[in-house]
Amino acid sequence: MTDALCHLVVDGNEVLEFKLVRDVDEIENDETSFGPEMCHQVFGENENIFGYTDLHIKLFYSAGSLQTYLGIEYTEKIEPNKSEGMKADDVEGALTKVLAPGFTTNFDQFVNRLKKDETFVPFGKQIHAFQATPADGGEKRFFEVYYTETSTSGFLAYHQRLQTFLLWYVDAASFIDVDDDQWTFFTVYEKFQSSEGGTRYATAAYATVYRYYAYPRHSRPRISQVLTLPPFRKLGICANLLEAIYANFMIQPDVVDITVEDPSQDFQRIRDYVDAASCENLPAFHPSKLVQGFSQDMAIQACNKYKINKKQARRIYEILRLKNTNTSDKTAYLNYRLEVKNRLNAPFQKKKLEMKKLQKVLKPEEYAATISATGLSETHSRLTNQYLTLEQEYRRVINRMERNYL
Repeated sequence: MTDALCHLVVDGNEVLEFKLVRDVDEIENDETSFGPEMCHQVFGENENIFGYTDLHIKLFYSAGSLQTYLGIEYTEKIEPNKSEGMKADDVEGALTKVLAPGFTTNFDQFVNRLKKDETFVPFGKQIHAFQATPADGGEKRFFEVYYTETSTSGFLAYHQRLQTFLLWYVDAASFIDVDDDQWTFFTVYEKFQSSEGGTRYATAAYATVYRYYAYPRHSRPRISQVLTLPPFRKLGICANLLEAIYANFMIQPDVVDITVEDPSQDFQRIRDYVDAASCENLPAFHPSKLVQGFSQDMAIQACNKYKINKKQARRIYEILRLKNTNTSDKTAYLNYRLEVKNRLNAPFQKKKLEMKKLQKVLKPEEYAATISATGLSETHSRLTNQYLTLEQEYRRVINRMERNYL
């Protein structure tokens, strides 16, 4: 591409504008706008869009039912006959592939659809309600969590619109197969009063959970996708959503435990907080028990009471033991670090045993190359860094527990 055309290349993240619109007055309010965190899943790996001057893409959703408006504005578009055959990227085509059917490019039509949002009510069954106060000390806000299944009337069309947000905020996101009735959904709505005094709802967050089969007649729910929409972050919504999911499955006798599919670091931190706050009051996690090391009782009680699986229960033990360890006591702190490092080191020890077996059949130079490729020679420094990163994460969870802020 020539330097003369470089000005026609823009970062897709910078030209995209999102809104969750509650009423017409918000459309012109820049404070209600927010942007994507990524756009490579729509516009390609480099996230660039070519061929437009002053490009501005508007993706507006009605706050409740998520009726969608797509607006694409620009002052000039490159013409192939004036640029040696180079064409502008098909922005509308790329977005049409991922947006739910029924979106409009007619602004007046979108405004009319906003009026229908006044009568929108959440889908499914309400299973939880909570309040949240913004960190800046604003007014209390009220939220409700609803449970739905693929058979819930009208929900799947709404979910098609809701899941489009994943592409902009969850890396490697994929849309689920809603033809599989083992999917369940948990959606958070803000409940608020309109300017006319009526009750309204705005979509705030959601999670999908798949009910896996567990022998012989049990199930193992796995939390798959979790997303809090940007305007609703820093309100403790995800923690409350997770608690609602737990509460829903804890009372079901066929549920063995609850797992999470490839949790992001942020979600794992919230999960740790919720689980640690729950397990802290279980007898097996009493400080006098923690110093004795991880026990089968801890795994059993965490599972029986909160459906927490054994791997996560071990992690919660480490968090609570650190919380109850006087780090000024060198011996106590050393004992804690050694126990965590031993767990972290276990996979490497297993690899070493495997390599000893290989050493007997490999030539010296082949063995040296294999050792280098597996990284076993760097085990000590890797283990130290891994531990320090883990302790830092644990301390963030502990700090939140001590603030007792949801």
